[in-house]
Amino acid sequence: MISPSENPQLRSFLASLTYGAVLSGTVAAIERFGVFVALDDGPAHPVFPGVGFITVPELSWRRLSAASEVVQVGQHVSCQFLQFDDWNMEARLSLRATRPDPFQAFADRTVVGQRLRGRVSMVVPFGVLVRVDQGIEGLVHRRDLTQAPVGELSEIVRVGDDMDVVVTGIDRELRRLGLSLRHGPAGPQ
Repeated sequence: MISPSENPQLRSFLASLTYGAVLSGTVAAIERFGVFVALDDGPAHPVFPGVGFITVPELSWRRLSAASEVVQVGQHVSCQFLQFDDWNMEARLSLRATRPDPFQAFADRTVVGQRLRGRVSMVVPFGVLVRVDQGIEGLVHRRDLTQAPVGELSEIVRVGDDMDVVVTGIDRELRRLGLSLRHGPAGPQ
């Protein structure tokens, strides 16, 4: 997009950044695909409203429908540097990396076989997502919803339904929580 020869000062600044460095700046613009940040240090971007950019998934540990749920234009933020995007000549940043991961705290206090109460937050073709804690969702695979075959999941469950589930797996690295309505730690009930 921007030739490196067009802005050697910007290229030099971005190339000097190291992974994990914390950079601060002001939210300059919010788009549906992410947030531009005008960094406190370094040159301005010749095209974009800021040299820093945060994709929507890097804004928060929880699922968002809009970036404005987390930040507002004019807000000062501190973010972790992830990488130098040399195509767009911008610093890719993460706001969520500067905050504790609620999934890890949840995993510390939860064990496989534990029963939890949750609310269905989404129905997908292969199962349902159930929110069991603030910002924590797990998947109940369709095979674990009922013993009887079901055509459409909407025949047996809807968004907003409360349900009791059993934890069948916790993957800390991938931040995945497996849940079931039919299985405890010893298998089908």
